[in-house]
Amino acid sequence: MKHELLCPAGDMESLKQAVMNGADAVYLACKNFGARKFAENFTNEEIIEAIKFCHLYGVKIYVTMNTLVKDEEVSMFLGQVEFLYRNGIDALLVQDFGMICLLRQRYPQLNIHASTQANTSAKETAELFYKLGCQRVVFSRELSLKEIKEIKVPIEKEVFIHGALCVSYSGCCLMSSMLGDRSGNRGECTGSCRLKYSLKHGDRVIVQDKYLLSTKELNTAPRFKELLDSDILSFKIEGRMKSPEYVGFVTRYYRNLIDNYGNVLNLQEETNKLKTLYNREFTVGRLFDATDEDIMNIDTPNHIGLEIGRTLEVTKDKIKIKLDRVLNQQDGIRFLQSGKGLIVNYLYDEEGKLTNSSEDICYIDNKIGLEANDKVYKTLDYKLMQELKKLPVRKVPITMRAVVKAGEFFSLEINDGENTVKATSGIVDVAMNAPLDEERIREQLEKLGDTPFISTATVIEMGDSVFFNIGQINEVRRTAINQLIEVRKNKKKDVVIENVKLDVITKSLEKGLTCSCNNANQIDYCNRLGYKRIYLKDEKLYNDYKSFTNVYYKVPRNRFVINEHLKRRNLISEYFDFTENDFLVSDYGLNVTNIYTAYYLYKMGLEAVCLSVELKEDEIINFINTYIKYFGKYPSIEVVGHSRYENMLIKGNILNIKENDYKYILVNSKGLEFPVYYDGVNTHILNYEVKELKNINTFMKYANVRIDFENEDEKSIEKITNKFNGKKY
Repeated sequence: MKHELLCPAGDMESLKQAVMNGADAVYLACKNFGARKFAENFTNEEIIEAIKFCHLYGVKIYVTMNTLVKDEEVSMFLGQVEFLYRNGIDALLVQDFGMICLLRQRYPQLNIHASTQANTSAKETAELFYKLGCQRVVFSRELSLKEIKEIKVPIEKEVFIHGALCVSYSGCCLMSSMLGDRSGNRGECTGSCRLKYSLKHGDRVIVQDKYLLSTKELNTAPRFKELLDSDILSFKIEGRMKSPEYVGFVTRYYRNLIDNYGNVLNLQEETNKLKTLYNREFTVGRLFDATDEDIMNIDTPNHIGLEIGRTLEVTKDKIKIKLDRVLNQQDGIRFLQSGKGLIVNYLYDEEGKLTNSSEDICYIDNKIGLEANDKVYKTLDYKLMQELKKLPVRKVPITMRAVVKAGEFFSLEINDGENTVKATSGIVDVAMNAPLDEERIREQLEKLGDTPFISTATVIEMGDSVFFNIGQINEVRRTAINQLIEVRKNKKKDVVIENVKLDVITKSLEKGLTCSCNNANQIDYCNRLGYKRIYLKDEKLYNDYKSFTNVYYKVPRNRFVINEHLKRRNLISEYFDFTENDFLVSDYGLNVTNIYTAYYLYKMGLEAVCLSVELKEDEIINFINTYIKYFGKYPSIEVVGHSRYENMLIKGNILNIKENDYKYILVNSKGLEFPVYYDGVNTHILNYEVKELKNINTFMKYANVRIDFENEDEKSIEKITNKFNGKKY
């Protein structure tokens, strides 16, 4: 099968680097609704320019509209979609489930890709997106190649093959939101995973001030043959926040692997160049079953570069270095242990003379106050960067057919495999003395210069002894080429827009308190207090209490096969075909932020929907009012009133802690403490504090309000319950 190389573009310069270095498709974002809000991104005018440029070279262009959408933003979201659709975008990447469903109905011919933020980590989730009509799904980075192969769904498969890794399942991370009110699900991630943490067990410090949540960079090149042999269609490179030179090089790196695997010129040397561009150390990732240790780099979250030597002597004025690799003037270097770095403005040879380059013993000025011997890493290769700034040439193959017969118009037909254009000029004459030969005509027609085209076959049908002006041949070639350029740049599909009318929903609101419990005493007491639903994550505990009709099993998150874990009544955090099950309530992990998501969940059979904990209280009120305005009744929703939210869900045991031991705590540099535990499959990081609704009375009137108990005894449970019921304790 033909694989697609999908490359990032954070700005127009990066886009051109991707295209000219061999991308089959690029993905980018507008100024709004993209999951990389802090990239430069594209204005609408730049989007049009980008579409034309990509289509000219036969490159597809996908736009990421993969943030969660709030009700007040839906109109703007749809307006942006329609603008992109009318201007010929090839597909949209979307996270928000309500928007996926709405777009599939409103724009049935528009290709929708379920973004990695939609968290497709289960077979049933991929099956659902296929049933909804999505063209493609971007799988969670946590899935292995073996698991992806087992998903026998006729939907296009896309995986990340290179770049930064989120430590948490994408779409499941609240850390940035809880710490700084900047949501990763809204494109505003502050990179909390790249900061220092300490790990404690009780009062004992196990690890002090390490980057315990910082992952290495994904690099699948060592195992790329297995990807080429798979049924994965699209290979995706991360990097919309990276430099254009990085984008160009990594595109070229993988283009070479796709086209020439088994005959790649010095892959190790190319990898060494890559290390000077960006390197947190590399891992083949969960895609190839990398271990927890192989995934993480707890020593540094930053670019470390390529090791090139070591210091031999350090004085106040000079640093003496023994090189294993070449060092050039204007290169950037960093000393590993000290973390200090500099640009090499002056480079001296062993005799102390200035030199442009060295491969052995050299000296540099000690302008950073280095005090001790250290390893030397190159973090910037000046010559490589200058080379990468020059865009390579990319040509589109065409065929040409010219008819040159006396008494007829000179005609030229050009075909690019999809489009055919034709241009004609004056009448061809009979040659009086020096007839025009076929090679001369071919030579003129194939003078395509700086156009995007190259002729792979030029056929000339000509009569005997003909003459035609060379200038006119050039003119007809230019006319035909310009026609082809315009056709390719303005390629658009038919725009089909349907009027979507949402049905009246029969779900009705059942007010009251719900809760999650962790032991039998809590369950018994909450039942006596009249809780509408009680959620249990402990399977054994659920089995002991499953005869109670208000007891629901909290299905473990991010399991490859969801159905294996479903019980009679379930609290669920993954998207799958709910129509095949009864008694389902959604947890806040479904990221419900607008009435459309709630509507489609009700349509699929959910009895109640928990709203996203990232919605502020006034936004929840707006959700309720918007729903009432549209449907004339209150929504069957649950809001979390008292909880220590789950900030991260991480595959594996990255902290190397004991299973189901709840005494572990992560501590950040500000002293905030995050409870953490490992359930045998995933690591869970909880919030540093319990979050509680302020306007309790308001929400008790309009919703189920949920309380997540931890280790509370009966007295504490009663106190919290009375607070929410408006009673004095």
